[in-house]
Amino acid sequence: MAEEVSAGSGGGSSSERGGEISRVGLASMDSLESRWVFPDGDDSEIGDEEDDDHNYDEDDAPHRAGLDSEDEDTPEQPLIRTGPRIDSFDVEALEVPGLHRSEYEDFGIGRRIILAFQTLGVVFGDVGTSPLYTFSVMFSKAPINGNEDVIGALSLVLYTLILIPLVKYVLVVLWANDDGEGGTFALYSLICRHAKVSLLPNQLPSDSRISSFRLQVPSPELERSLKIKERLETSLALKKLLLILVLAGTSMVIADGVITPAMSVMSAVGGLKVGVAAIEQDQVVMISVAFLVILFSVQKFGTSKVGLVVGPALLIWFCSLAGIGIYNLVKYDASVLRAFNPVHIYLYFKRNSVKAWYALGGCLLCATGSEAMFADLCYFSVRSVQLTFVFLILPCLLLGYLGQAAYLIGNPNGAEQAFFSSIPSGLFWPVLLIANIAALIASRTMTTATFSCIKQSTALGCFPRLKIIHTSRKFMGQIYIPVINWFLLGVCLICVWSISSINEIGNAYGIAELGVMMMTTILLTIVMLLIWQINIIIVLSFVTFFLGLELTFFSSVLWSMTDGSWIILVFAVITFLIMYIWNYGSKLKYETEVKQKMSMDLMRELGCNLGTIRAPGIGLLYNELAKGVPAIFGHFLTTLPAIHSMIIFVCIKYVPVPVVPQSERFYFRRVCPKSYHIFRCIARYGYKDVRKENHQTFEQLLMESLEKFIRREAQERQLESDGDEDTDSEEDTSFSRVLIAPNGSVYSLGVPLLAEFRGSSNPISEASTSEEVNAADSLADPSTSDAEQSLEKELSFIRKAKECGVVYLLGHGGIRARKDSWFIKKLVINYFYAFLRKNCRRGTANLSVPHSHLMQVSMTYMV
Repeated sequence: MAEEVSAGSGGGSSSERGGEISRVGLASMDSLESRWVFPDGDDSEIGDEEDDDHNYDEDDAPHRAGLDSEDEDTPEQPLIRTGPRIDSFDVEALEVPGLHRSEYEDFGIGRRIILAFQTLGVVFGDVGTSPLYTFSVMFSKAPINGNEDVIGALSLVLYTLILIPLVKYVLVVLWANDDGEGGTFALYSLICRHAKVSLLPNQLPSDSRISSFRLQVPSPELERSLKIKERLETSLALKKLLLILVLAGTSMVIADGVITPAMSVMSAVGGLKVGVAAIEQDQVVMISVAFLVILFSVQKFGTSKVGLVVGPALLIWFCSLAGIGIYNLVKYDASVLRAFNPVHIYLYFKRNSVKAWYALGGCLLCATGSEAMFADLCYFSVRSVQLTFVFLILPCLLLGYLGQAAYLIGNPNGAEQAFFSSIPSGLFWPVLLIANIAALIASRTMTTATFSCIKQSTALGCFPRLKIIHTSRKFMGQIYIPVINWFLLGVCLICVWSISSINEIGNAYGIAELGVMMMTTILLTIVMLLIWQINIIIVLSFVTFFLGLELTFFSSVLWSMTDGSWIILVFAVITFLIMYIWNYGSKLKYETEVKQKMSMDLMRELGCNLGTIRAPGIGLLYNELAKGVPAIFGHFLTTLPAIHSMIIFVCIKYVPVPVVPQSERFYFRRVCPKSYHIFRCIARYGYKDVRKENHQTFEQLLMESLEKFIRREAQERQLESDGDEDTDSEEDTSFSRVLIAPNGSVYSLGVPLLAEFRGSSNPISEASTSEEVNAADSLADPSTSDAEQSLEKELSFIRKAKECGVVYLLGHGGIRARKDSWFIKKLVINYFYAFLRKNCRRGTANLSVPHSHLMQVSMTYMV
């Protein structure tokens, strides 16, 4: 048998002996996973799979105690290097050259031009339509009393546009992406990867060995980063606070996905009142409702298709903004260029005081869509988004606002519809058409960002599982979630009917936008301190300036909550509660399953037949445990008259990285000795990964990976035996343990262990080969042919089991609160969480397993 002991980076040793070894020669290594194995024993999952916090599980304590007690009297031996480690995932990763290159690197000029059009249609639609309503909302709260008011308001808009979308998001926030993935949960996953702050205790040391993990441990020279990391990992209160901030930001993004379509479409359709005097507000609402229904109906056609169609339209829109702005500057008053002097902001507040403060809520609307740029980043590269914004989007927006201000100086009565009133009469109807198309594009931008954010939160265990449709074969990040799409439509229609005024909707828009902006600022500050390790003065300057600016804007929009905009805040609170309850219930369920898992002592007592009949075939037992034998397996043993000759515990697990390469998808370990034929498989997915494989494809990939694991295991044992041949003669007669260091080297420590266990009743030492091989043969020096023969027998056994059929054993574990629990806990667990779990998508639904291959057992845990 083999015992695995893992040590996390910067953590303590798993045992006293592990600590001694690390002091001998491995202290300088960044230890991600160290393993003790017997050269001729089973590579079972006691250690790495059992506990990544360096503490032994209670279930396996007796066995470990026995091994450790035998080691106490053994003199310490020197470490002997036996060669490089051969690990299944290390080898498989090398077989995929260039796997982690950007999916945009190999595109030609024509493809890049198409991507540029799609960028316009997907990323910048929201921020591009802000000139439709910004000045209208501002001057409804602070009416124009002179030309200086126009100049002051324009100066406020210009610097808001420069500071928030340009400086904060384009120049800073976009660089905090998680391997190209943006949004609130991308920041959270980035933090989780550098500090153990996730509340769901399913992390394994093996996760950090994924090649896309790219872990950068904070430098020892920067004590501040290390102290922050330690504080985050040891404080449960800080972990919960961080999760609450992330969930609050995500709920605001979802609320933004509701209010953006209502605001953009109604402001664009409202231009009809300028061209047709007979149009009333009720008719504007009806037309807006029709447009919204059409908008959400075409959402399923995907980002690539729709983005390519509307990209040129949005380019025409930005050119129209710039052209109309230049026309108005030349025709009316070019003196508005004075607004670039920030002193006019001070004069504006001095003249209008409280009214100017009210107008801040409208001014913020010029920066709406900033968060969408970050959330939609997964579709395009950072550099393309930055260059497009700086050289196209920003100049067009600035010219558009300058032109409107120039028009308002000569026509102060046109503030109610500032944009449409400033259009030259001959171009009104074409521009109105383009404006409505742009508004629909802006609505899709935020809806797309909402889909992306929900998928990330689902993958990290903070949102119920839903059906996700991937709309592009080329770009795996382009998705569509039907349930969320129609849910957003319903809430959006309610907002349009109940809040028919653009000014009230604009205030609700500001609440949602500012909520997610502030959460992004706080999370980015943690990234700066923990990961980027920037000078503390720069970090404090950033957070003080931008958080103070956003709080000032937020105080303005909160003051006007009584006008109907509170509806969107209530919606955000409901969304937050859904996510928090799901995360809370999932955490309780997982912790309970860990506590009630089957002990290894019981598995050894049952023997290789598990106390029942082993029928030919493979059973894939799905469970959420990343380590240990799930308690639901005991129910299968007691319920079924027979169990399959091979059992694989399959855990579909999402790790905090965007993508897990296919060659590193499956992580295998033995659960028991070879004669048991029980394995653990962790199918690892990133939150950006696509799960499109059907059950046949999944089975094929899984069995291929299992065969590779067994072959690599045999090669590893061969290397270990070769290393033993180079030791002293008296060490040749004893059995060694081997330490495999994280740098790929194998270290052998000669310790006479198995001689003492040979006559014991411990079944682990007796079953180090398959059941066809005599246990006594394993105590002799195996020849190469014997090892190959043993390998082929095991592979033949697996192939025969595969030919007999694969059955999916699904264990549905539910939870209920104990009778002595608090009333709130009973309400949350027994009703709210139970309702969400009952109506969410099953974890194996994507595999499309036929019912004839399914066996299900239910189990309820009391928490």
